[in-house]
Amino acid sequence: MVDSERFARLKGPGSLWVIAAIHGDATRLGRLHAGLAPRLGRADRVVYTGNFLGLGGDILGTMNELLAFRRWFLGRPSAVLDDIAYLRGAQEEMWTKLLQLHFAPNPREVLEWLIAQGAGATLTAYGGSILDGMASARAGAVALGRWTASLRAAQSARPGHAQLMTAVKRAGLTDPKALLIVHTGLDPGKALADQKDAFWWDGKGFTRLAQTPYAYEGFARVVRGYERSAPGLIETPYTLTLDGGCGRGGPLLAVAFSPEGQILDSLSSEA
Repeated sequence: MVDSERFARLKGPGSLWVIAAIHGDATRLGRLHAGLAPRLGRADRVVYTGNFLGLGGDILGTMNELLAFRRWFLGRPSAVLDDIAYLRGAQEEMWTKLLQLHFAPNPREVLEWLIAQGAGATLTAYGGSILDGMASARAGAVALGRWTASLRAAQSARPGHAQLMTAVKRAGLTDPKALLIVHTGLDPGKALADQKDAFWWDGKGFTRLAQTPYAYEGFARVVRGYERSAPGLIETPYTLTLDGGCGRGGPLLAVAFSPEGQILDSLSSEA
């Protein structure tokens, strides 16, 4: 059994739309939403696979677009709160770590690593400064605590942003059991309930899973929405990678699955 506090349970007879990593590209997200809205059936569900933050040029606009579409989605007749879900990606994990930097035993090294991985775009979007962060880290825990508090306040000042971040899940799964949706990977040698940060870091584990001639824990398919090389749509008998490189110059992709895990439809922000 998996904890519903950590995993999105996506129930219902309709299609499930899985949306790839966004990386702060609000324009392409808006285009995708415009194409998706008229295709959604009454019982359809939507899951975003993480990395809404980081890299791209309009992170605040991306968050606002996610919230606006959520309001529209839940305003439809017979809409259910759990029919739209958001997964934690590597960028969301790093932003969380950055907001807790004052607890790190080596904050300067951690901050340098986070910036190198693309978290600087999110920091800048919420009014933060890398130089101020480094200076605060050198000054000690009290100064660093004030700096991270200012970032949390800046996020909270944007209506809905902090609430959306607290709502992210580790992974999503359909009920009845057919699809498992992850950010970038998992450890195929561990049970689903025992997976931890492999969901947003273990891309190699997903590659091993794609080469395995049997289903993981009985799921018809495991789907991921981020792959560093942005290969587009790559399908194997039991896995599917969905990443066109949104936020890195490529399109934002989405795929609709049947309750049994079969591909029904696809959509691109460039269509």
